[in-house]
Amino acid sequence: MNQNLCILILMFLLLTEASFALDFYYQNCSVPVSCGRQDISYPFYIQGKQESFCGYPGFQLSCHGDGEDAYPLLQLSGNNYTIHNIDYQRKSLLVSNSLLSGYLESTACNNDISSLHNLTLPNDQFELASNQADFFLLYNCNSSVVESFPKYKIGCFDQGTNKTRSNTSVLALPRDEYPKFGSHKCGGEVVVAYAGRGGENGEVGLIQKVLSRGFELNWFASDCSRCQDSGGRCGFNYTTYHFRCLCPRRAHAVRCVEGKNLRRLKIGLVAAVAAIVALGAIVCCLFWNNQRKNRQIVEAFLRSYEALQVRRYRYLDVKKMTNSFKEKLGQGGYGSLYKGKLNNGCLVAVKVLNKLKGNGEEFMNEVATTSRTSHVNIVSLLGYCFEGSKRALIYEFMPNGSLEKLIFDADTPKGDHDHHLGWEALDEISLGIARGLEYLHRGCNTRILHFDIKPHNILLDENFTPKISDFGLAKICNRKESIVSMLGARGTAGYIAPEVFCRNFGGVSHKSDVYSYGMMLSVMVGGRRNINAEAEDTSEIYFPHWIYKRLELDEELGLPSIINEEDKERARKMIIVSLWCIQTDPSNRPSMKQVIDMLEGSVDCLQIPPKPYLSSPPKSTADSSTATLVSTQ
Repeated sequence: MNQNLCILILMFLLLTEASFALDFYYQNCSVPVSCGRQDISYPFYIQGKQESFCGYPGFQLSCHGDGEDAYPLLQLSGNNYTIHNIDYQRKSLLVSNSLLSGYLESTACNNDISSLHNLTLPNDQFELASNQADFFLLYNCNSSVVESFPKYKIGCFDQGTNKTRSNTSVLALPRDEYPKFGSHKCGGEVVVAYAGRGGENGEVGLIQKVLSRGFELNWFASDCSRCQDSGGRCGFNYTTYHFRCLCPRRAHAVRCVEGKNLRRLKIGLVAAVAAIVALGAIVCCLFWNNQRKNRQIVEAFLRSYEALQVRRYRYLDVKKMTNSFKEKLGQGGYGSLYKGKLNNGCLVAVKVLNKLKGNGEEFMNEVATTSRTSHVNIVSLLGYCFEGSKRALIYEFMPNGSLEKLIFDADTPKGDHDHHLGWEALDEISLGIARGLEYLHRGCNTRILHFDIKPHNILLDENFTPKISDFGLAKICNRKESIVSMLGARGTAGYIAPEVFCRNFGGVSHKSDVYSYGMMLSVMVGGRRNINAEAEDTSEIYFPHWIYKRLELDEELGLPSIINEEDKERARKMIIVSLWCIQTDPSNRPSMKQVIDMLEGSVDCLQIPPKPYLSSPPKSTADSSTATLVSTQ
């Protein structure tokens, strides 16, 4: 079908759908809401009376009291602040600390001032107005201090608990007077704001009056004027995390489209699609519904995983932590990997995905599997971003990169490759990977099958501790399930178990990961890929067959960097374990628990397994996601 016509249909469906779907938001935010004698509107919203999308993040209020005596409260720094007036034109509000106001109004010596908190403001939301200042409230002071500063005594408060309670005075020192306080000591101090910069250093009653009347704050939020002038209501989109203008028909980014233009646009679109509605509408409707369904699936999934406390970041946060994607660590079929830093200074690796594949299975797999794991040999997921077409995953940073970079060196001449880590380190790495896989198969509440174990997906931290990563192809199943159902093959050529692409070899299970682990182990031993794509005869260079013949004839292994008997035993043990893991029949392969026992045990206790009957896939069929192996029986 003509692509342009299909686009016209999509635009028509988009407009008609939005006209009905987004009218819900407009209606909810159009009803005036008041608290006492004050009208509450964007960017503020009252919890319980208004939906959060009618306001702006961080501007949530509560309404205290009933009828005209009610008043709105704003929480700052852990204390409630009474809002006396809101000036929407100047974007300012007059507030006072509710606890402090109560203390100053009380003449009894029975109030505990220690529950007051220092006033700290979120820089991106509020700031003190230009004519405001602050006081230091000093409490639990001894009598000599009070006598030294008599004009700053503002009240009598009860300090301490139980039998240790003692009446004490509170001093209110302006900031410019605070240096004179010198070495005098009080039990505590708290910073509070007030309005005005002069005339406060006089009578006690004046100081109390200044503190009671509160102070002025300015706020920062997206400009709402253009939206209101066009007849819309201001709101916020928590999916894209941006301001949106709610209009009677649908939402817009800044302002509402005039009614005449909107009607003309709809009439033109209806006329354009009328000739092809029989066929085109069906095709494009299916396409649109599928795209919308995919987004809804991912959003529903993310809501269900909020309890796992994996933080959701905005795309702006991702750009900030990566310094606008300045330092690139790698590139793959999934997208790009960048180095970043969180606000607490922790280094992270940020995987930015190219696009949402299918119904978002790979993205959801990463979040679902990695967020429910906690093991020293599994990479930690610290957060994610799902905002419009932007998707990213934030992991702990692995300074030593992937195992692949340490095994393969394209600049080293063939046959001269040398292990950078040594056989003892390779032995420890293989054992760590086995422990991580055993945890995925048996240590979690649900069994996780990885389906893409290979050196590229093994990351190394600063101590060369291996961590399994990239769970995009993983599958979660019940621990009681021995065989899992799966449509199509998944994995990387050279590491896929035979039963994954051909069910005649057996059912797909956790033993499929064991096979991939065995192939990776042989790669670690040989220091080269099992499949040489440039070789003319793959049967001559398929490493598992080559090394099996050496074992069978008890010949020297001919491996690099073996300098003593201990290295020779470690290499031989890893070879035997890898050959057990790549047995054609899944039932003949060991579990990962048995693999760990073999690696931790003596090589003398290991038997040489039967010869594997599968060779590498022919070059014409190998690719990065699927493979077809051929029998060499």
